[in-house]
Amino acid sequence: MVTPFKKDKSVDYYALTKLTKYLINGNVDFLVVMGTTGENPTLSIKEQDEILNHIIEVSEKKLPIVYGIAGNNTQAVVGRIKNTDLTDVAAILSATPYYNKPSQKGLYSHYKAIAEASPVPVILYNVPGRTSVNLSADTCLQLANDFENIVAVKEASANLDQIMQIIKNKPEGFSVLSGDDAYTMPFIAMGMDGVISVTANALPKQFSEMVNASLKCDTKLAQKLHYKLLDFSNSIFLDGNPSGIKAALEVLGIMEQNVRLPLEPVCEGVYSIIEEHIKSLK
Repeated sequence: MVTPFKKDKSVDYYALTKLTKYLINGNVDFLVVMGTTGENPTLSIKEQDEILNHIIEVSEKKLPIVYGIAGNNTQAVVGRIKNTDLTDVAAILSATPYYNKPSQKGLYSHYKAIAEASPVPVILYNVPGRTSVNLSADTCLQLANDFENIVAVKEASANLDQIMQIIKNKPEGFSVLSGDDAYTMPFIAMGMDGVISVTANALPKQFSEMVNASLKCDTKLAQKLHYKLLDFSNSIFLDGNPSGIKAALEVLGIMEQNVRLPLEPVCEGVYSIIEEHIKSLK
């Protein structure tokens, strides 16, 4: 989920309520709060927890909630987990540390500390294009086998061999989720279990239909829906994320496209492209 902001860059709770209800009515299976698309690096911990509590209240427990808690200071992440009320949280999503570029041993130890501290299941998040470090298939599988509460990985490496090795060798009950919207349909065909999506903020019903068709092995329908959504999914990343998806949500009348620095709204040309794609999909 994105975090709506007013023009003064304060959190827009009215728009957040609209977005939450829109997603619930859009047939999604769970809500991800304070993932990186939620601009959590620019939000204080107090703001993040207030957003979580607001969504818990508005959603009325109709869907499970995954809460993003991550960082490149393991001790601080562990402290945050221990000091956060996770009573109504189904799982936490934690991206690999950025900038530090830890070794695979360091990544294992980082997630080991998180797993041991967390009272709820943990979803690993591998996104080397943003963190500059790759959680290898071997390390991912070792974590999945060593810790019962590490239950899934959001894989956004786009490394087909790595992804297939995880799918092939994962323990029973461990889920592999796509972190790349445009590749979700072919990834599910490879054996992935679903997706944590940016596109679904704007087009939850359409994207969910595509995912469900893929999971049911209805290849003809899945392909049709995939290619119908493909250009839109690519367009929202043309000028940065979540700037693109916020522009889409503004076009849909759900919120304004305001972002916090260092992000900026998309340029006029990209806004027009996104607007045209939405018109064609309605």
